[in-house]
Amino acid sequence: MMCPFCHHDETKVIDSRGSQDNAIRRRRECLKCVRRFTTYEKVERTPLRLIKKDGSRVPFEREKIRRGIERACYKRPISQDQIDEVVAAVEADVVEMFDREVPSQFVGERVFEALRSLDHVAFVRFASVYREFKDAADFVEELTPILRGAR
Repeated sequence: MMCPFCHHDETKVIDSRGSQDNAIRRRRECLKCVRRFTTYEKVERTPLRLIKKDGSRVPFEREKIRRGIERACYKRPISQDQIDEVVAAVEADVVEMFDREVPSQFVGERVFEALRSLDHVAFVRFASVYREFKDAADFVEELTPILRGAR
């Protein structure tokens, strides 16, 4: 690792620890100028691709998941932290189970299940788009198990 101050290429690691986003935080010291600095190391993965319903492949984008969840949670008592947790959990499942390509159905089902336990209104909003509800009967079919569980 090259020192950002004097550009000497020999440093020593003083401290290492895990940090957020699956990175390793390292505190380093230059052997020449003795100044300290912090580096973060993250595993570089091959970019994931999402296989859509029509068979096309697009880059996996965490922000698209976030936007979908935020739309479903619009004007609901759900904090940004809760949304962040759902997005992180979905992304963690995707990274754990797939190396290169992930079916959009897998992502949708993960979001679907997370919203079901988070907020029923947000769940139904997301379900109406994800499951492509055609009429009121589709809503009733999806709501029936929720209403039975509430009683």
